[in-house]
Parts: sequence; structure tokens; C-alpha cells
Amino acid sequence: MNARERRARLLNEVRGGSGHIHELADQFRVSPSTIRRDLTALERDGHVVRTYGGAVERGVREKDARNSAEKEEIARNAAAVIEDGEIVVLDAGTTTGRLAAHLTHRRLTVVTNGLTAILALAESPTVELIILGGRLRQPNAAIIGATVSEQLRHIGADRVFLGTDGLHPQKGLCSPSLEQAHLKHTMLHSARHAYVLADHSKMGQEPFSYWTPLDRPYTVLTNQPVI
Repeated sequence: MNARERRARLLNEVRGGSGHIHELADQFRVSPSTIRRDLTALERDGHVVRTYGGAVERGVREKDARNSAEKEEIARNAAAVIEDGEIVVLDAGTTTGRLAAHLTHRRLTVVTNGLTAILALAESPTVELIILGGRLRQPNAAIIGATVSEQLRHIGADRVFLGTDGLHPQKGLCSPSLEQAHLKHTMLHSARHAYVLADHSKMGQEPFSYWTPLDRPYTVLTNQPVI
């Protein structure tokens, strides 16, 4: 397997609790120095935190702290396109979570699978909050599963806002698992207008092997020229 494929599988192992360098080296049949380089690359991209002798997956709070000013700018711009009375779908993610925080006093219906968005809107007196039911995936605080996709098929939303681990001009949105890539595709087609929220660190990146094709009109909301 090539380096990109190995790093995608390596991240899945770290997420499953296998984070020791020498164990991972034996499992992938590569040298410990190769695993260290892979973990350094995953840490640089914000997916893991290096620890003594290994790594753990980066949590939501740590991810949210990366490029926070850019994410806040994107969230404000996204909130500005939403009109009162609309039904809005929010993907799980740190930037979509920031968008939710800008909607607490708006008169809207918000549909989401993101725990950060749920917490931001839970006490809003004006937002009707619809929580998509499934299993909670930690540490990225996303509710996933076949039930989430099935529920989305019964909702005709006005706008959907998607997050991503990477945005490629031909391949689409990059995800760490096939299940998440499939769910994002269902979300993409759940509304009349689709938006992708991506700061500069996501542009042109493909850290994983699973993709959501952007096979409908969409708008990228970012803080730099779009690829």
C-alpha cells in the first residue's frame, strides 16, 4: 500500500486505541521510523496528538483550536446566507459547530448529526432542533449510522452545510471512513442549496481514501480563493 493508504489505516488504528509505535510498525510491516513519519504527518494535518511512544486521535476541542479565526470568519459568512424560517442541515464538525453558535437567536429549524451543534443550540428559544439518531462516534462527536441516512431521506431542507477533512477539485470531500463519506453524500442531496465549509488547510488535501463526490451544484465558503 502507498503512504496515503497506510496513513488512513493507521489513523483508524489510532482511533481504535492502538497507538504504540512498535506495535503499529509490526502490524503494518514497516519500520518504526516510517510510523513516526506517518504520525508526524497526521499530527501536522490535525488528526492526532503525538504522545510518548505513540499517538492518540485529536479531539474536537483541539481541532477547533486550529485555524480558529478562519473557522469563525467562515461560520459568520455562512450564517449570513441563511434566511429566517428555513430548514437547515448541519454536518458534524468544528466549523459547522461554530456556525450553529451563530444561529442561536434565529428563527429556524436545524437538523444535525453533530454534537457540537447540538450543544450550541440545545437551549435556543427560537430554533427547532432536530437531532439525527444513530451511534455517537468519538472523538469527533459525530452521530453516524444507517439510521441517520434514512432519516435524512424524509427531510426536504433549504440549505445544507458540510464539513470535510479535505477538498479536492475532482474527487470531492475527503472522509476517514466509507460510512462517513456515504453519509455526507446523503446530506449533500438533502437540501435545495449545498455549501462546503473549508478553511485553507483543507484545500487540495486528500488525507484519506474515502470520498463524497460533489455531483450537484454547491458553493464553497472559505477564506481564500477556491481551488
